[in-house]
Amino acid sequence: MKYSINRRTFLCGTTALGGTAAFASWFPAWAKPVSAGIVRPLPTLSGENIHLKIAHQMMTIDGRESHAIGMNGTVPAPLIRLREGQKVRIHVQNDLDEDSSIHWHGLILPFHMDGVPGVSFPGIKPRSTFVYEFPIVQSGTYWYHSHSGLQEQLGHYGPIVIDPAGQDPIKSDREHVIVLSDHSQMHPHIIARKLKQQGGYFNRQKQTLASLLAGKDQPLSERFEWSAMRMDPTDISDVTGSTYSYLVNGHGPLDNWTALFVPGEKVRLRIINASAMTTFNFRIPGLRLTVVQADGLAVRPVAVDEIQVAVAETYDVIVEPKENVAYTIVGETVDRSGMARATLAPREGMVAAVPPLRPRPLADMKDMGMGSMGGAGNCPPEHAAMGHCKPDAGPAHSGMNHGEAGGMDHSMRDMSLAPGVKDTPTVQSISPMPVDRMGEPGQGLQDVGHKVLVYRDLVAVERNPDVRAPSRTLQIHLTGNMERYMWAFDGVKLNEVKKPIPFTEGERVRVTLVNDTMMGHPIHLHGHFFELVTGHGDYAPRKHTIQVQPGGTATFDFTADAVGDWAFHCHLLYHMHAGMMQVVTVRPRKGSAS
Repeated sequence: MKYSINRRTFLCGTTALGGTAAFASWFPAWAKPVSAGIVRPLPTLSGENIHLKIAHQMMTIDGRESHAIGMNGTVPAPLIRLREGQKVRIHVQNDLDEDSSIHWHGLILPFHMDGVPGVSFPGIKPRSTFVYEFPIVQSGTYWYHSHSGLQEQLGHYGPIVIDPAGQDPIKSDREHVIVLSDHSQMHPHIIARKLKQQGGYFNRQKQTLASLLAGKDQPLSERFEWSAMRMDPTDISDVTGSTYSYLVNGHGPLDNWTALFVPGEKVRLRIINASAMTTFNFRIPGLRLTVVQADGLAVRPVAVDEIQVAVAETYDVIVEPKENVAYTIVGETVDRSGMARATLAPREGMVAAVPPLRPRPLADMKDMGMGSMGGAGNCPPEHAAMGHCKPDAGPAHSGMNHGEAGGMDHSMRDMSLAPGVKDTPTVQSISPMPVDRMGEPGQGLQDVGHKVLVYRDLVAVERNPDVRAPSRTLQIHLTGNMERYMWAFDGVKLNEVKKPIPFTEGERVRVTLVNDTMMGHPIHLHGHFFELVTGHGDYAPRKHTIQVQPGGTATFDFTADAVGDWAFHCHLLYHMHAGMMQVVTVRPRKGSAS
């Protein structure tokens, strides 16, 4: 059902509901009565010379001031609008008392302009200016952010839109940039310290005696099993709505940021997940979303009702509102602890009904990397995984350890299951039977009753520039230890890495990421696009960031076509900060002019 009501009608209606408005202060932010609406486009910079100043500032979220780091006095930073084929010089002045940087996320450019301190350049010193200069060789929706410390969490991020050199093949009557993010009053270094002290510090949705007695969540027997393995099925997000406000273009749910339309128009929404730690499930109740771009590159249009947007991903969608009513833009967090909320409306001051948060998901056996065990005759997969019956699971199962009680050994660390993984404290568990989850919608979205985008829905519009078969394969395990809050690739944190991951210019490699943790990881490769291996051959979708679901695998083909050193990391900021990052080095071929 759609609603077309103004603020006065909304407040009168809530007052009539048994005095509901009197208790509004007890509501979560996304459910409270909203402002008359903020119709404010993002400040925009364009041209061949662009100037940015990084500085401390205050920002106001839902009427409450908070410390931030912004650019040119705004959070998000100004929208940088460029055109394919131009050259740009971006003068970045650092007014902080610490080093800073800007990484141009998803842009193809020379490696020394990529903006990663210690990898591609030394960083921007306090009270100094650095000039980024590079050609614009692509079009689409991208973004930029700090790669220094935890500055990104404080607001150091902004959107980029690059228009095609010619006519845009994606037709729309108007467009809006939607920057989703998370913000906390708590300083990011304090957040990091609390996570180190207790991995589940911010989780306020744990299972309780009350939920057990009410018949919700897991039965007691399963809870004991999870406890024995030192794992928590409610641990979906590290940092949650207990400390975060969720923003749309820098505005909280009460601010009611509003995007306008005229009924009958095709409206293009450029969705950017610029958050530090939050996976958003994006939908607009009452409207279908036609996905036309993923990570800046065109895909064949696919109509869906919801998209799981991982951290650092971008999606362009077309919506076609026909009626003179308002719609709620919903960015529900993956753990259902909060919501980014805005409005799409024909005029300022309108609001629409806000759907309640859906029940939070629980991790299951598949999220623990035992997805292959579900086909074991009449033995339910969760029981088979716990050792309650004996499935014929083949050689991969033979390495599993079982305790005296018949349950799986709580460490789940049979290293023979993972060649190349170092046996370090960073490896709390190894997925015994990981499965390809690129055809799945993401945690908590399996049974929502409508169409959710999956990676296998994406098909490139243009034939891929390199369709050679890979000459070799590479497997990388995503490892972690929630108890000690340690994250790594193959059990090795960045500060322990002896040498970068080597590639030769022009080499074609198939990379499989194996998630040995119970949390999704958005993995980003700088300076390159890669092709998802999802069965679409020469028209495989090309991306620069991929969400690897818990206990699952994700595979892509990669052409090392950019000489230099490039960051390769999980884009969950505190995971990267804790060590889940390495460097990819692409060396010139012998005799190459590169």
